[in-house]
Amino acid sequence: MFRNASAGPAGLHSGGGKGIIFPVKRNGRAARRPGKGGLMATMEDIARKVGVSKGTVSKAINGAPDISETLRKTIVEAAVELGYTRARRGAVRELGIFIENMGYATPEDFGTDIVTGFRQMAEPAGYDVRVIPLSDALEKSIRYDEYMLQEGLLGALFLGLSLSDRWMHDFHTSHTPAVLYDNIVQPNPTVATLGMDNNEVIGQAVAALRAMGHRKVGYLSSALGSHIYQVRYKSFFNALRQNGLPDDPALAGTSFFSSETLDDHLPRLLKQGVTAILCSSDLLAHTVMIRCQEMGLRIPDEVSIVGFDDLPFCAHTSPALSTIRQDRLQLGKSGYYALSSLLEGVPISSLLLHGKLVLRGSTGPAPAP
Repeated sequence: MFRNASAGPAGLHSGGGKGIIFPVKRNGRAARRPGKGGLMATMEDIARKVGVSKGTVSKAINGAPDISETLRKTIVEAAVELGYTRARRGAVRELGIFIENMGYATPEDFGTDIVTGFRQMAEPAGYDVRVIPLSDALEKSIRYDEYMLQEGLLGALFLGLSLSDRWMHDFHTSHTPAVLYDNIVQPNPTVATLGMDNNEVIGQAVAALRAMGHRKVGYLSSALGSHIYQVRYKSFFNALRQNGLPDDPALAGTSFFSSETLDDHLPRLLKQGVTAILCSSDLLAHTVMIRCQEMGLRIPDEVSIVGFDDLPFCAHTSPALSTIRQDRLQLGKSGYYALSSLLEGVPISSLLLHGKLVLRGSTGPAPAP
């Protein structure tokens, strides 16, 4: 069960409307966050490291206006590096899940199982989990390390970030452990990448289509404004070459607007003689399938279509949508594993899971020439 943190019912932290708290029962045992050497870092430790007074450290951490931005940044970075937390001794340890551009409110949403999997690992280990909607306004107002320090969060999993997010720049030099789903930042030993081996599973999908007799396969995608869409785009063309199929760039179409994809790119692929289309998401694949049917094309007799993600609705489309499955529950569990490794000082770089090709009614043998 979870509730909005701003409601402030008994037993929940009041998050000031900044997220959802998942409380953990610990049988009365208080959780501790160790600093260096297993001891809690103090303001005195920070003061010694930076060469300032304890009072100056306190002012910097609490946002006092009479501290320069340069000094405040130095003190915050030192505090994070030493493992300092504003939480009182014996206070609950808390991790964050930041989400944008991804639903997580209903069982059908992509992010729901990821959050659940993360909680299933984090809560038995003694952590509370706070889900925080990430916004451009928040990222503009404060740097990542500073926000985490002020909120008492020890580390975080990030879902749905785009390459234009401001905190993506922070991650190049941040000190607070962060795990980025479908994004990558190098080199920073406190930031890890979580995802699926797109090269492997897209290769499986293209190989399966080739085995069905398809010799010209197309690709439709949302705009390449995120790391993962760029990865899938490259993986598709790698798969074409590995399977000895034509790899003309004209076999792909990308757009931020679904209308452009349906009105321009889809007809262009079909005119080239494409008999199978791989899409960058299930939602796009379903839309493409409906448009093909509106054009009088039979699925899969004349065109085969493959999606990506295996959202719950895929088994109930007409015909049922073939797709690439991401085990979202395992992604959430792996996100916690990667984050806990970073918290223990293990500089894990990336954690990629195997995907699974799920063939249903939207794919079949290539039509006769």
